[in-house]
Amino acid sequence: MKAWHLVFALSFLLLSGCLVTFKDPIPANQAAPAGLLGKWTSKDAWGEKRTLEISRSGSNLYKAISYPTGKKAARDEYGFTVSRHGNRWYVSAGVPKAFGANFAIAGFDLTDENELVVYNLDIELIEQALQHNALSGEPFETSEGEGVLITSSLDKVFAYLDDPANSDLFVEVARFQRPSK
Repeated sequence: MKAWHLVFALSFLLLSGCLVTFKDPIPANQAAPAGLLGKWTSKDAWGEKRTLEISRSGSNLYKAISYPTGKKAARDEYGFTVSRHGNRWYVSAGVPKAFGANFAIAGFDLTDENELVVYNLDIELIEQALQHNALSGEPFETSEGEGVLITSSLDKVFAYLDDPANSDLFVEVARFQRPSK
């Protein structure tokens, strides 16, 4: 699997090689919470310290830059949009062409402990939603593993994701803290 270093924007894309993508991105019509912006740190899956910088890049458009702490030249940068539905914030980022060139959607929370927690969608539960016609979509294969493209409208997607009965769809994939000064 390609070792993508932008844990925030892309770690939720790849979970054991499985990927849930969407035909449509979250529209850029909502501002991110102010607490999301700024610098965050974490350790990646290999135990390497990483820095994540989130900033505004336009009207309701944002960018995330990730790099190994102390090695800013080895950075990855991705644009994203956000939206709040129900009790959860969502982020949407473009997926590279090798993975279908659609969009990924993940959840995130800003905790009372000043942490940024990122959640991915469980592909097996999304596949079950497709089998029960709760969502529309189709499977696809990449060199990295299986994926699912959701073709339902965003209104239908968010109604499904926001239903408390479906809260188990979300799996924590990253936890960031503010760097100590």
